[in-house]
Amino acid sequence: MKALLCKALGGPDDLVIEEVPDPVPGPGEALVRVSVAALNFFDTLIIAGRYQVKPDLPFSPGAEACGVIEAVGPGAEAFRVGERVIVHLGYGACRERVVAPISGLTRVPEGVSDEQAAGLSVTYGTSLHALQDRANLQPGETLVVLGATGGVGLAAVELGHAMGARVIACASSAEKLELAKAHGADLTLDYGRESLREGLKRLGGEAGIDVVYDPVGGEYSEPALRSLNWKGRFLVVGFAAGEIPKIPLNLALLKGIDIQGVFWGAFLKREPEGHAANQARLLSLVREGRLSAKVHGVYPLEEAASALGILARREAMGKVLLRP
Repeated sequence: MKALLCKALGGPDDLVIEEVPDPVPGPGEALVRVSVAALNFFDTLIIAGRYQVKPDLPFSPGAEACGVIEAVGPGAEAFRVGERVIVHLGYGACRERVVAPISGLTRVPEGVSDEQAAGLSVTYGTSLHALQDRANLQPGETLVVLGATGGVGLAAVELGHAMGARVIACASSAEKLELAKAHGADLTLDYGRESLREGLKRLGGEAGIDVVYDPVGGEYSEPALRSLNWKGRFLVVGFAAGEIPKIPLNLALLKGIDIQGVFWGAFLKREPEGHAANQARLLSLVREGRLSAKVHGVYPLEEAASALGILARREAMGKVLLRP
């Protein structure tokens, strides 16, 4: 079978495609033929050795996929050959077949496409965990989303809208903000043209801002945090800008702000029942048409370098997928 491999740490152009043996499922595992694998921003980091997870070489990038079960190992009889499933691996999904423990599988219902399902776990899973489990976002509250058209950002916009919040989407171009409006943003702010601090003060109005969702970091974090209401919640999701900000902690003291870390990978391992419930909620929302699980593009395995480049340059507007 074909596999996209990282054999030496580096950039997207250093990845190679090679034939590797088909895997065989062991106890508690299933063999899944991958129809579509999803890429995430952290894939650009993991292949460079700059992510907290550092797999042994060689490995395949890709934390999630959708496919069809072709075989099950002993003790995996809860799943059947022919079932369509989401696969969450952490890494290793960019190949024609994968073996996964059944704890990493979720059945895909009718009415949800392979493309929607493939990219649902990480971005929407992260955003639902952040908004629901960490921030306890309530209907009528005001949510600010930075990087609002990246993978997790657009997911947060859609979920915030579905949860009844007033959503302020922040991004770096008018084109991106139009996409955010199409996916549920009530108000938009182009922080390439206007000061983020002044813009949020203007858009927050009398109601102010209750929750900030920040997957960007860098220079945007502190002004966004300063915009929060008394007892606001600031969600630390990631650092796509590359710089980890140093927040003055007196701001948290003076406003009673909660600075909340969002580590979805740890949540997945530590609270599997909560993860399973969140997956079921996400699939239900997609099936009902309340989440689009928007796809930026689907690329053949041979164009993996170009696909990863879209993520590295922060050009993605939705999920970037590979079809093995």
